[in-house]
Amino acid sequence: MPLCPRCENPVKPTDLVCSRCRLQLKAHGHPSIELHQTTTGEVLCKTCAYDADDTCTFPQRPYATTCTLYQSITAEAERAKGAVRSPAPAPALSLLWHRHKVWIILLAILGISLLLTVF
Repeated sequence: MPLCPRCENPVKPTDLVCSRCRLQLKAHGHPSIELHQTTTGEVLCKTCAYDADDTCTFPQRPYATTCTLYQSITAEAERAKGAVRSPAPAPALSLLWHRHKVWIILLAILGISLLLTVF
């Protein structure tokens, strides 16, 4: 369970604001838009990958203390090295089985019946 950056209170991943200190945790009132904030008042742009490669379009650049676009330079470097692994995709066969279980069973029955008629 994540912690509030200001008061270290446990919060749910879908909480919009912290229940104890009322700090806004998600951007634009949407539970899936992450809002990155500094707790010490320093600028996020100094450690952001978008600012480093000059592709940032955030209006508060270069003095942003809250940002929805923030990507850490160190996380990008670790991801490039392979230290940070992205989640593994779902196995294709099990996904295919769950989606088309009836058709696969019918196709197997048809195949077995054709084999029995031929031999």
